[in-house]
Amino acid sequence: MADADDVRRIALALPDAVEIESPGFDFRVGGHGFVWSYPERRPGQPRVIRTDIAVLYVGDEAEKQALVLGEPDLFFTVPGYEGLPLAMLRLPEVSVDRLTELITDAWRMRA
Repeated sequence: MADADDVRRIALALPDAVEIESPGFDFRVGGHGFVWSYPERRPGQPRVIRTDIAVLYVGDEAEKQALVLGEPDLFFTVPGYEGLPLAMLRLPEVSVDRLTELITDAWRMRA
C-alpha cells in the first residue's frame, strides 16, 4: 500500500525533479509533469484534489490502455483524459516497489 508521502519521496529522489506548489502533489522535470494528484471533477461541484490517486504520464495511448485493461484494480481513466497519455493510479492498491517503478518510468519519459 502506497500513499502521497511515498509519491513525494520517490519523485524527489529523481534527478532534477521539482515539486510545484499544489493542494496535493505535482512533480515535474524539465518543465514537464510526470506525476501529480488527481483533480477529480464532478458536474456542478468544485474540483477536488485526490491525493489517494496519482496521475501518471505513461507515454502514449497504447500504454495507457494496456495498463487500464491489464490491471483495472490499479489503473483507470476518465473521459476528460481521453487521447492523453495519462493514467490514474489508485495509491492504496499499489506496492511501494511498483510505485517506484511507475514513477521512475514516467520521469524517464519526460526528462
